Amino acid sequence: MNFLIIGLGSMGKRRIRNLQSLNESDIIGFDIQEKRRNEAEYKYQIKTFKDIKKALKQKPNAIIISTPPDKHYEYMDLAIKNNIPFFTELNLISKGLKERVEKGKDLLMAASCDMRYIESIKKIKELTNQIGKVTSFTYHVGQYLPDWHPWEDYRKFFGAKKETNACIEIIPGEINWLQDTFGKINSVIALKGKFSDLEIDAPDTYQIILKFKDLLGHYLVDVVSRTPYREIKIIGTEGTIVWDHNKKLVKLFKDKAWQEFPEGAGKIETGYLHKEEPYIEEMKTFISALKGEKEYPYLLSEDLETLKVLDAIEESTQTKKEVEI
Repeated sequence: MNFLIIGLGSMGKRRIRNLQSLNESDIIGFDIQEKRRNEAEYKYQIKTFKDIKKALKQKPNAIIISTPPDKHYEYMDLAIKNNIPFFTELNLISKGLKERVEKGKDLLMAASCDMRYIESIKKIKELTNQIGKVTSFTYHVGQYLPDWHPWEDYRKFFGAKKETNACIEIIPGEINWLQDTFGKINSVIALKGKFSDLEIDAPDTYQIILKFKDLLGHYLVDVVSRTPYREIKIIGTEGTIVWDHNKKLVKLFKDKAWQEFPEGAGKIETGYLHKEEPYIEEMKTFISALKGEKEYPYLLSEDLETLKVLDAIEESTQTKKEVEI
C-alpha cells in the first residue's frame, strides 16, 4: 500500500516509524517546511514533496494527517475530494466536522484513539468489573509545555495558541478512553485559567468534573507540571484501581490486599515521552481496516461525539455552570 503522511513534525515522523515497523515501505511525505522534509528523507529514506498536488499524483491508497490540529480540515477535504481513506491525529475543533463526516460517509475516516492501546489502560478496563460498582475517579494529567517539543520554541508551536492550546489537546484523547471504559459523559462542570509564568496566550490549567450516568470523575489537566503526570485512582464498592503511568504500573486493591500489574518493556524514541508500541498497534488496526479485515474502533463520526464533550467543557468554563451533553 502507498501511504501519504501529511505533516512531518513529531507525530508525522512517529507514523513513518510505525508503518516501517509494520513492514510498510511504500511511504511518501508532504510538509511545507524544507527542514522537516530533509529530516524525514534522511532519517527514514522516504520521498517527500513540498507541493501537495504532486504528492497526490502519486496516487496514495491512504492518507495520514499529522499536521497541527487547526490544519486538519484542509487535508480532510483533499482526502474526501479525491476519495482517499484517511487517518487523522487528535481533532480539537468540532465546527465543520459533522459536514465532513456526511460528505465522506462512504470512506474510511479513522481518528486517533491511541490511548486505548496503552497496555495499562487495557488492564484498567479489564479490572473495573472486579471492584464492584464504580462510584468515582480522580485523574491528573500534567506535563511541562516547553518539554513537548524541546527542539523548538514552545511559544511558537500550536500548543501555545489559544485555539489549539496544549490543555485542550490533552483533553479529548483522555475523554476518549474514559468514555470507552466508563460509558457516556452526560454533563460537565469546568474551570480554567492561566496561573503560571509560561509565555502563552492560553490556559495552563483545567479543573473538570465529569458526570456519567452513575459515577463522578474529577479530571485535572495542566501544562505546568515539571515532571509528567498521568495518575488515576478509581473507587469501587468492592475495591480500588490505581494507575501511575510514570511507573508503568496498575494496582488493584481487593479483599484487603494489593495486586500489581506492571507494563511490559517498550521502546521510547529519543526526544519522545511515550512508548512506540501503542501507536504501532493503532496503525496496524488502521491498515487492517483499510484491507477490510476488521472495523476500525473509532471513526470520525465517533470523534464528533468526543468533541461535544470538549465543547461542553469550554462552555462551562465560560458560563461557570453545569453543561449537559
